[in-house]
Amino acid sequence: MPSSPSKEPRSYRPPSTTSREEFFSGGTDKAFRESIYNIVRGLDGLMSCREVFSKVLGLTGSQFAVLMGVAHKENEEGVTIRELSDHIRLAAPHVTTEVGRMIRAKLLVKRPNEADGRSVLVSLSPTGQAEVGRIAPLVRKVNVQLFQGIAAGVLASLTRGM
Repeated sequence: MPSSPSKEPRSYRPPSTTSREEFFSGGTDKAFRESIYNIVRGLDGLMSCREVFSKVLGLTGSQFAVLMGVAHKENEEGVTIRELSDHIRLAAPHVTTEVGRMIRAKLLVKRPNEADGRSVLVSLSPTGQAEVGRIAPLVRKVNVQLFQGIAAGVLASLTRGM
């Protein structure tokens, strides 16, 4: 026989998810957990934006990250796969695969790294430069909206924390 619903209020309190006392308020870490959920929500929003940007260019999200990573990290010589991988936080083998695809699509070029014969240097091709230029106004418009009201110091603190 099914039990009847209890008329007593539930008073379950989940176990804490941190042991850092400074993250507790009123005996719970509820505010800390809400902060984590908000950070994840923000990251999801950024990833959704990346997907939109990538679709505009006919790329995958990873390819967009590679394209923009090269644009921002290459110098006169280019950027190594390792430096690019570290910058965009994708595994080096995945970056290597995407770089190969993007070379075939004429968005990137690579050449031997004279300073380290074990690696290559990747740069934007003229087509890649044009695509970065084409997407920049949309990225700028979205960033203005996303970061409206966020002071530079707050963004710097968030960046250090992440």
